Amino acid sequence: MPNEKKQPSETAIVVGGGIVGMCCGLNLQRRAINTLVIDPVSVRRAASWGNAGHIAVEQVEPLASPAAVRSFPRRLFWRGGALALPLRGIAAWLPFSLRLLAASRPASYAKGKAALRQILAESLPAWRRLTEGVGARELLLEDGHFIVWETPETAAAGRAAWAGADTGTASFRDATEEELRRIAVQTKVPVAGGIRFLGTGQVADLGALAESVDAGFEALGGRQLWAAVRRIDVSDGRASVVLDNGERLEADLVVVAAGVESARLLAPLGDRAPIIAERGYHIQSEESDWPLDLAPVVFEDRSMIVTRFRSGLRAASFVEFGHAASPPDPRKWARLRAHVAALGLPFNGGGKEWMGVRPTLPDYLPAIGRSRRASNLLYAFGHQHLGLTLGPITGEAIGALAAGEAPPVDLSPFDIQRF
Repeated sequence: MPNEKKQPSETAIVVGGGIVGMCCGLNLQRRAINTLVIDPVSVRRAASWGNAGHIAVEQVEPLASPAAVRSFPRRLFWRGGALALPLRGIAAWLPFSLRLLAASRPASYAKGKAALRQILAESLPAWRRLTEGVGARELLLEDGHFIVWETPETAAAGRAAWAGADTGTASFRDATEEELRRIAVQTKVPVAGGIRFLGTGQVADLGALAESVDAGFEALGGRQLWAAVRRIDVSDGRASVVLDNGERLEADLVVVAAGVESARLLAPLGDRAPIIAERGYHIQSEESDWPLDLAPVVFEDRSMIVTRFRSGLRAASFVEFGHAASPPDPRKWARLRAHVAALGLPFNGGGKEWMGVRPTLPDYLPAIGRSRRASNLLYAFGHQHLGLTLGPITGEAIGALAAGEAPPVDLSPFDIQRF
């Protein structure tokens, strides 16, 4: 792969203003590359800002795995699970599912796990560098998280499953009686067992994170433009960006970090990215008695994670495969509200609703690297559930590629040419 730059880059355009795009822009600007980040909307609605705030370094095993495939039938939404395959989205999820099955073969899965393991090992250190660099170290909490179960049977099975899983740099222990008591007093359903992960992290406030990263980027001279990108053109081996209004923007570097939209932008150039919109839902209460210092809690029997942010209490769930532009499914919010009510969680005021799109590739690995279609075209997208987790280390990798340096991790497993 032609990772060495042939001449110094003085300007860059990053297409996409989620956590991955902003981390790319920040790292480029730190290298004195005059960077413009383009995003279609100024309101933070992307999955980067609507997730559970969990820095999931324990999720080493790709969801494209033999075990996950075997579990899919019992995880379907209509059976009470979190996996939704809406009929209206069959044209998207059926071919994607066939590719996922292929990526779940033992040899492919082993390669994917090794790739995620090495990049996740660098994720928390990159998060420390990011938050320290923008003067917001207090936003990174490293208190781990809990997984709890509601019956002795699911507790035994769940703990055994985690004991047999590869969790990378993270580890876990049985939750103490005091820890379980603190969680139990927040619910009206008995907690039959739980574990506490160590070595994972949480963002204390996603809105404050967005503001801090924006401010840090702009303080270095970076600029943001709220506009839609119509296409990427390549002429004489160089990429340029065409906006919806027809304006053409050129730069020494173009980085495509536009989430699920990245596939549309790159396809005309010959870079295939069989991406799907994997949609997640949350409800958030701005007022709650849930303790501020209680680490995120996964209610695994319900496939739901509950996180206390400074801005309120959030319950998040669902893996819904389909089209990015399809309207939200109100049944998902109703299911979340039913779980919250059944558990008796302190969601004062009912909670505001949100739905966002995770950009997911069939092997559950991101696409990070330099395109072969243009010497100045880089890409960073497809981070699935790990967009927040991998944003800072991805930004550092893009910064290294731009400077002709060795990336902090081996990027060969994330080459888009694997498709």
